[in-house]
Amino acid sequence: MEKKYYYRVGGHTYCICFADDKNSAELLPSSEPFRLEQPDTAELLFTLTVDDNWRPESRGTEIGQFDCGGNNHGVYRSDDGSYQILVSDMDGRQCCLLEVTADFTQAKVCLNGNYNMRNFGLNNALMMVYAFSGSQHNTLLMHASVVRKDGYGYLCLGVSGTGKSTHTGLWLKHIPGTDLMNDDNPVVRCCPDGVVRVYGSPWSGKTPCYRNVEAPIGAFLQLKQAPYNKIRRQSVVESFASLLPSCSVMKWDKSNYMGTCDAVSAIMQTTPTFLLECLPDEDACQLSYKTIRAV
Repeated sequence: MEKKYYYRVGGHTYCICFADDKNSAELLPSSEPFRLEQPDTAELLFTLTVDDNWRPESRGTEIGQFDCGGNNHGVYRSDDGSYQILVSDMDGRQCCLLEVTADFTQAKVCLNGNYNMRNFGLNNALMMVYAFSGSQHNTLLMHASVVRKDGYGYLCLGVSGTGKSTHTGLWLKHIPGTDLMNDDNPVVRCCPDGVVRVYGSPWSGKTPCYRNVEAPIGAFLQLKQAPYNKIRRQSVVESFASLLPSCSVMKWDKSNYMGTCDAVSAIMQTTPTFLLECLPDEDACQLSYKTIRAV
């Protein structure tokens, strides 16, 4: 029997429809804080249908590999602009086939394997559909660790291994009144009221931080490891170069890529970005906090 569940993430509502009896919302425990008690169909960002009885033929031409949490998923595009994405887990096992329309508003998946494989496949599919559809609405899924202090969110950016979680951990330890909003994939949105906000999400990497919270953004911190602590505000060009690579984007899709670029450009108009060259110590977090709170 078909079951529908509604979730609200980053100010957007989407629907997940379980079309068979093999799968249920139990596959998405990290999404529970975002689940709506009452259906809200007014303005759906997208609908994702889960149906193991749907076994489509492979179609389309491979256009690339989408990097999602350290492993790659094959992306295939058809002549009508729709996509098929083969999701593989960390052991390389195919656990999900995702098919999504060209405008990213309708998606369908069939899952494979045990609970862990299905959980991984569905979560990754959901994360990608959210990122791709959100780019059409000034909404970005960013690879960052974000803390909140004095009502503002501060996002640490950088490639994997730079020390994003380490730096936000130092804030939590040494700056009273700080809390962790998300440790890997927060949502950043240029809202209709002109405010750029950061939201918690169902995706937080290795840290189980799935909080339905939000805050206006105070600043972005681009981290760079160094044998000293130094901070400066980045130029417009530098800010764009820091923010864009941190976004989950379908670089082969023009509308998705341009929507992401437009959102990044809008963010830069009101929100500062700083380059923090630092050691993993208390002095670094005190320097970053004192600098950005003065802006």
